[in-house]
Amino acid sequence: MVLSDQAAPPPFVRLAAHEVRWRLLSELARSDLRVRELVALVGEPQNLVSYHLRLLRSGGLVNARRSSFDGRDSYYHLDLERCADALADAGAALHPALRLLPAEQANTAETPAAETPSVLFMCTGNSARSPIAEALLRHRVGSRAVVTSAGNHPKAHLHPHAVRVLRRRYDIDITDQRPRHLDTMTGRHFDYVISLCDKVREACPDFGGHPQRLHWSIPDPAAASGAQDDYPAFDRTAAEIDTRIRHLQPILFPAPRRKVRP
Repeated sequence: MVLSDQAAPPPFVRLAAHEVRWRLLSELARSDLRVRELVALVGEPQNLVSYHLRLLRSGGLVNARRSSFDGRDSYYHLDLERCADALADAGAALHPALRLLPAEQANTAETPAAETPSVLFMCTGNSARSPIAEALLRHRVGSRAVVTSAGNHPKAHLHPHAVRVLRRRYDIDITDQRPRHLDTMTGRHFDYVISLCDKVREACPDFGGHPQRLHWSIPDPAAASGAQDDYPAFDRTAAEIDTRIRHLQPILFPAPRRKVRP
């Protein structure tokens, strides 16, 4: 008997099928996390968690960045774009009709929401990363969400490259916006509080109503280069934030479940 060329499952299936790795992927799909946090969440020894993280990194599904708060720490991040491609390839390997299509964000944005979610983005200075995230989410969903941003040590003005990159890439104008202090958010209700800075994550105040806390470990583009023209760092940062915003939308506005035919 001759074995089929498809006898071996696709790499994504082999990686994701392990129980511990699936749990790690599930936690990282929600938020960037450190090893010790993943150890607590999955309830496994650190050496075992580190072993499976190495496999996921080798497979290109997970990457890591040094924490800007504590350089001895690293934040792990799930590359959702790579996962989507790998999952689509796995379906197609079984049968062409099973190739998954990427979710259409336009259709998601048109789906009526039961409630209007409120989202707060945070970074230290509220001059680049969090204003970019605020502007991009508002640009994509309009009035379907209440979106704002703030920082614990706000700058006097927005970084000019943050204003420039939004205008160039997305035709968004935030020239008149000013950085806000987290203290101005006291008493407001938020469904989601998203930190984009490792430092502000450690200093985030408590908000009433038990909001969902998410973390996106994104380096400060203003500190990414000592060169006079560090605009390319802002361009890369905006692109990464936009990718994360696109993957946030189905969480904010989940599509109704399809009914299974009897």
